[in-house]
Amino acid sequence: MFQNPVVVIAILLAAAVAGGMIAHRLRQPVILGYLVVGVAVGPNALGLVGNLEIVEVAATMGVALLMFTLGLETSFSQLRQVGKAGLLGGVIQVSATFAVGLLVGVVLFRWPLPQATLFGLVISLSSTAVCLKLLMERGELDSVHGRIMIAILILQDVAVVLMTVVVPLLSAGVGTLPLALALALGKAVLFTAIAIVLGLWVFPWLFGRVGGVRTRELFLMTVLGLCLGAALGTQLFGLSSVFGAFLIGLVLHESRFAHHAVAEITPLRDIFATLFFVSLGMLFNPAFMLDNWGLVAATVATILLIKVVVVFTIVRLFGYSNRVATITSVSLFQVGEFGFILAQMGNQFGLVTGQFYSLMLASAIITMMLTPFSMSLAGRWYGKLDLIPPLPIGHSKSPRRGHGPQRAAEANRVLLAGYGRIGENMAQGLQDAGIPFTIVDVDPNRIGLARKHGRSSLQGDASNPAVLAAAGIADVQVLAVTFPDPVAVINAVKTAMELNPRLKVVARVHREREARSLQDLRGVELVSPEYEASLEFVRRVLKASDWKQSDIQKTMPLVEKDAEFVEFAGDDEH
Repeated sequence: MFQNPVVVIAILLAAAVAGGMIAHRLRQPVILGYLVVGVAVGPNALGLVGNLEIVEVAATMGVALLMFTLGLETSFSQLRQVGKAGLLGGVIQVSATFAVGLLVGVVLFRWPLPQATLFGLVISLSSTAVCLKLLMERGELDSVHGRIMIAILILQDVAVVLMTVVVPLLSAGVGTLPLALALALGKAVLFTAIAIVLGLWVFPWLFGRVGGVRTRELFLMTVLGLCLGAALGTQLFGLSSVFGAFLIGLVLHESRFAHHAVAEITPLRDIFATLFFVSLGMLFNPAFMLDNWGLVAATVATILLIKVVVVFTIVRLFGYSNRVATITSVSLFQVGEFGFILAQMGNQFGLVTGQFYSLMLASAIITMMLTPFSMSLAGRWYGKLDLIPPLPIGHSKSPRRGHGPQRAAEANRVLLAGYGRIGENMAQGLQDAGIPFTIVDVDPNRIGLARKHGRSSLQGDASNPAVLAAAGIADVQVLAVTFPDPVAVINAVKTAMELNPRLKVVARVHREREARSLQDLRGVELVSPEYEASLEFVRRVLKASDWKQSDIQKTMPLVEKDAEFVEFAGDDEH
């Protein structure tokens, strides 16, 4: 067992690299690799690391830097952009999951109130790192469920700040909790006022002076000093250091140095955050899972049930289909990385037992490992998730036509599935060309926008037979599928062609995977925005290189031929 700090850090970094690479090879989030390798080198397994103090210091810096960069990257404009389903839905999700978790902890598991409260707080959070990585790998960041997930995750990250203020107060006892909470709120307001004053007048002057020296290490040390100084300041105020780091980051977000600060601090944050996740794994005892597998299984099942039911219900209440609600709920059921932080804080303040802490670690790791499989399974069963087909709602006719809803649907020559940026531009083009069309989109916000422009629209899932039938798919000449969700594109095209074999389809694709599923179908033309953009880039680069127009016209067919091969022969991961 090694005690030397340099050796300890070297072992942890080497182990983290190995664990991250293995997790990547197995197509798992690298965070899981860090956690598992932490278990391996920790005192409960191989016992390679014995100096836990240096590990705790590194982990504390990792948490502070995580929250600092979260503040730097968060703005009130982001919260306004997520819409009601994200803003209000996120608030309801955190509140409802906490309430149900608290009730289950007291009634079912018979935990003390502070422990049950912490359980509710921990399970109300999902993993931003895991979900974002999986959405990027699957090409679903711009899908409807992807946008909802990101919005809810942003709200959860903001809620963490409030939770880190509340958790230390739980040790004060139920009777004195209101007084302690009021005192903490007053301290938080005072510290916030000081931070705002510093952010408006002191920090800009300081960064201007440091930036004028044009030395990167001075700027980096200034940013790091502010982050750790804010964490220390809130500790002196009797508040969580996490709150101070986030607040200073949020204040700096409004300055012109925010992007520079993020760029400089991110590599350092990633290193210390990695050590944080490794340190969490070191605290986990594998023997605990073996000795208490029944309790672990029951806790994991409870967490999954609570989060799936709550998220599914919220998404459905905001008007989305069963499919979107199902995929969103099975993607957000894991316990997130900030749940680790709350559990660790509860352990430090003596709010929870060692058994509860180990139980939370085991449950979080298991739920994270299950997430990739649940998302993959949901995508595979995408076309069968609507057990009860939802009634299509929101059909509106264009005021330019004198037809009722049924006549409007029958008269359409084009059915436009998806009303995002591409779909909206297509709708404008079809309108300018005088071609009748109907828009189908699952997002009620986008349908509301189409109505404002007086365009015939139908809210519903374009891969649902009932929705397509209501849109008059049997009489439609062309179906244009523009939404970015690859699974939804495939299901929408195949379902539409089953209902109308004479249909011509123009579909948006990104990767080889969905292209292979559609390119053999008769009457289907595939469009890749990346492919089209690459050709336009080549054309404009040649023009900027002073090529003659005649030479460009001769060269582009060769470029298109080679680029067409690259488009669908590349790696699906890119």
